[in-house]
Amino acid sequence: MSIDIGGMRKPYNDKDNFFDVKDLVAKEPFEQFKAWFEEASNHKQIEEANAMCLATATSDGIPSARMVLLKKYGPEGFTFYTNYTSRKASELDSNPRAALMFYWEPLKRSVRVEGKVERVPEEESKAYFQSRPISSQIGAWVSDQSKVIPDRSILTDKEKELSSKHKDGNEPLPHPTHWGGYRVTPQTVEFWQGQSDRIHDRLRFRKLKSGETIDTTLALEGDSGWVIERLAP
Repeated sequence: MSIDIGGMRKPYNDKDNFFDVKDLVAKEPFEQFKAWFEEASNHKQIEEANAMCLATATSDGIPSARMVLLKKYGPEGFTFYTNYTSRKASELDSNPRAALMFYWEPLKRSVRVEGKVERVPEEESKAYFQSRPISSQIGAWVSDQSKVIPDRSILTDKEKELSSKHKDGNEPLPHPTHWGGYRVTPQTVEFWQGQSDRIHDRLRFRKLKSGETIDTTLALEGDSGWVIERLAP
């Protein structure tokens, strides 16, 4: 029997606290993301503002999603790191498109990013790998991510072996070639703010298509080839 949870709901913002075009800090999405991200990062109730849901799909359209951590953002895109033998990497390599979603519940805000994906240069992955704590570096070597294993000791035994050799830092761990970064270059970035009456605010930045003419009754021309649109909730 299904469990009815239809009555579960929480209040969001009131009608006076809405989000409109006049509230944008920039006419391109990256400065707007920076403003919201910094507010989320400084909020005492948000422990990991850089946690995001990454959605991928196989080449024939079977979707999957998981939580990962954002490690860099800017006009070049949104960057995260993972094991290149993992399910997500396999899907990104065969179908290089992805969607990201950040949800900052105490602020009643989310950001959605959709775009094309490519691996970051190896030197960039190597530099980030070497900046990680040694325990995280060991973790990247220990796990053959997404593969079936007989039990947890497969992981812990390898961790002990590597820790005995590298924990003191005298023998640096090399960058594993099976581990590195991906960058999502956005085609759309949507900023959502919740309202208690469910008339939520949705402002979307979208890259103009080649030869496209803006309908100024529905959209605002932004900077650097972006157009700003309000979407119905």
